[in-house]
Amino acid sequence: MAYVIGIDHSTQGTKVLLFDGNGNIMYRADRPHRQIINDRGWVSHDMEEVYANLIDGVRELLEQTGVDEKKIAAVGISNQRETTVAWGKDGKPLAPAVVWQCGRAKGIVEELERKDPGLEGKVRQITGLPLSPYFPAAKMAWLLREEAAVRNAAADGSMRLGTVDSYLVYRLTGGKTFATDYSNASRTQLFDLRELRWSGELCGLFGVPVSSLPEVRDSNACYGATDFEGVLSNPVPILGVLGDSHAALFGQGCHRKGMMKTTFGTGSSMMLHIGERFQESCHGLATSLAWGIDGKVSYVLEGNINYTGAVISWLKNDLELIDSTSEV
Repeated sequence: MAYVIGIDHSTQGTKVLLFDGNGNIMYRADRPHRQIINDRGWVSHDMEEVYANLIDGVRELLEQTGVDEKKIAAVGISNQRETTVAWGKDGKPLAPAVVWQCGRAKGIVEELERKDPGLEGKVRQITGLPLSPYFPAAKMAWLLREEAAVRNAAADGSMRLGTVDSYLVYRLTGGKTFATDYSNASRTQLFDLRELRWSGELCGLFGVPVSSLPEVRDSNACYGATDFEGVLSNPVPILGVLGDSHAALFGQGCHRKGMMKTTFGTGSSMMLHIGERFQESCHGLATSLAWGIDGKVSYVLEGNINYTGAVISWLKNDLELIDSTSEV
């Protein structure tokens, strides 16, 4: 029987799972990572910590299951989406990752709106998304403006910018693959949902070099191979990448137009499959790509709540009203 390793990198931690050929979970290793919050409320992640946790989780999985690694057929990755990473050609982070919840780029968005009052409508037409510091475009602009190491790497052409999936793929393949999938690209506010390519206009507006962004591939494409830093004796292919909300839509069987899911994690996502044609919301929802599979893309409408499960952590860790999440 063949096995698949699933990696789910979420806001709070990394889960490494072993599935058998029937989709049954054979083992799960969990590794939390720090939520680095400064006195200004900025939220960051240490991507070296995140990557070390991933490798450690795979090592635990193999040690505890004793699975024959020759029977591991593939790796799949799902990830927290808008969290933004800048790294160098060597794969090392140039600054802490800016987490999706973080609003530090608000000033950049306000500055752009003052220069062009019609920008909100233009951005929504191209990307399906409201102009907001929530999305990576403004976060990338902030990193380029405020972090010297990022600016220097941009100047010499060694900078890489992307969401967490592209960073993990790059590290896992030793820099051989610099790629993202359609679902994650569609959440950056730099991707043209009609043309299915990076928007040169928006990249110029936010000051992001197109050359620093990953290649966009189908969600079920091959993203290279990894041995997890030598944990495996032979590399296995990475054959699936999806943003976590999109992975939930697919995993819960919402493969046809009109089907919808709601998921509850750190935040909540309500996502509706709308078929193979772009539609702009008239009611403030975001339009994104569900996925790209075998050369065809599907679209979704989505509404988000930033804090759901995170409120439980707040009740426990900050207010100390409960002793464990299971109490609620």
